[in-house]
Amino acid sequence: MPAPDRYDAVIVGGGHNGLVAAAYLARAGQSVLVLERLDTTGGAAVSTRPFDGVDARLSRYSYLVSLLPRKIVRDLGLDFAVRRRTVSSYTPTVRGGRATGLLVGEARTRESFAALTGSDREHEAWQRFHGMTGGVAERVFPTLTEPLPTRDALRERIGDPDAWRMLFEEPVGVAVERYFDDDLVRGVVLTDALIGTFADAHDPSLRQNRCFLYHVIGGGTGDWNVPVGGMGALTDALALAARRAGAQIRVRHEATRIETDGTRAEVTVRSPEAERVVAARKVLVNASPQALAALLGDEPPAPAEGAQLKVNMLLTRLPRLRDRSVDPREAFAGTFHIAEGYGQLADAYREAAAGRIPTAPPSEIYCHSLTDPSILGPDLAARGHHTLTLFGLHAPARLFAADNAAARAELLSAALAQLDAHLEEPIADCLAVDGNGEPCIEAKTPLDLERELGLPGGHIFHRDLAFPYATESIGRWGVETDRANVLLCGAGAVRGGGVSGVPGHNAAMAALGR
Repeated sequence: MPAPDRYDAVIVGGGHNGLVAAAYLARAGQSVLVLERLDTTGGAAVSTRPFDGVDARLSRYSYLVSLLPRKIVRDLGLDFAVRRRTVSSYTPTVRGGRATGLLVGEARTRESFAALTGSDREHEAWQRFHGMTGGVAERVFPTLTEPLPTRDALRERIGDPDAWRMLFEEPVGVAVERYFDDDLVRGVVLTDALIGTFADAHDPSLRQNRCFLYHVIGGGTGDWNVPVGGMGALTDALALAARRAGAQIRVRHEATRIETDGTRAEVTVRSPEAERVVAARKVLVNASPQALAALLGDEPPAPAEGAQLKVNMLLTRLPRLRDRSVDPREAFAGTFHIAEGYGQLADAYREAAAGRIPTAPPSEIYCHSLTDPSILGPDLAARGHHTLTLFGLHAPARLFAADNAAARAELLSAALAQLDAHLEEPIADCLAVDGNGEPCIEAKTPLDLERELGLPGGHIFHRDLAFPYATESIGRWGVETDRANVLLCGAGAVRGGGVSGVPGHNAAMAALGR
């Protein structure tokens, strides 16, 4: 049937936040139209088969879930689950000429700390530090789907002046150095502050603190879990929930302009068939602040800059490790840290800030198929194949501006060399080949993400994250704009970033006048 030309809400962008908003509004009885310019919904939260002729569904862009509230899953009746990883992290290193490492998991954590550092001191500090962040997580996470608290109200809710100072007022590097002595342990802790965030541990802007906060509060525990069936399982479930509630979803429909008087809005839409205008009482924009400004004809906000390298691989087997004290299935089950000592992270930041690809690029590696084999076809799983994801830090977009392809190849080679230093065999020897005989490996720079997904500057959070409290310029839900009936429901909203659905939920609540 032809779509009507007037809706209660038009949602620009069919990423996971737009789909969350669509499902909530449709369930509230609103007429909803979702406009997605790509061929499919999901945005960065999709599962794809990137290698020709290979039956492996990879979470191509976003890959782990922590910040998605169970409330959203329950409210929308989503058939979606996550699975906890059996190991939190493994960090290989060399001490006294011997390959060793730090394994953080439920059973062997204390033993591993003692073997690495020679005492229980660092493990005890680890427990105190994460006890502190765990207390903050329990208090802050439930507020993400509530109206924004004031700064004072959030500080009172946390109820821990030391934690508030360490996370909200002074650079997180101060706390890391106060709690821990071992360089490797310090680095493992600091990495949560640097995911997609180009900053030093002592950056006075505290952008690293904001990144750290969102990486330790998820679910009230800080756990990062594997989406069963891949990230696309979530966005497929969200699209189904929205459609079942009555929302209409149109792919290959690009919004090109929004005009509004604050009460009624008109959205110009371009599709392969035609260009037309649809009217709406509310418009929710599941896109970046830059895209929002362009749609409204406003001056764009300050440029954003992404700072990561995303690499997807398929292996015929997990590589053997030089550290014989840990099984590869255990080491790769969690976050496998490479070149992420505290000093190494600082060195990499300084080199990248000076415009050079880091000599020892820091990265984190994940093997999702160890936790969720369902993303592999039966034949691949039976033959012992595994997926491997590498997420490189301190790779700002500026490094790729002159020659994206050459810089991508240089950084990828350097990152894999850092991994190889801890393996008994080169990772290249473990790569599967696709139907054309090519190695199953792909790498995405910030410029690639900007081109493919529209992420401004390739920034995975659309812009620097914000602390989860209200300021004078922010509305009740953190999604409001200077147009009364236009709301921002993408990652650039306050409390956005990550695969959470929080901006979508909050924009829907604002649209409903909650």
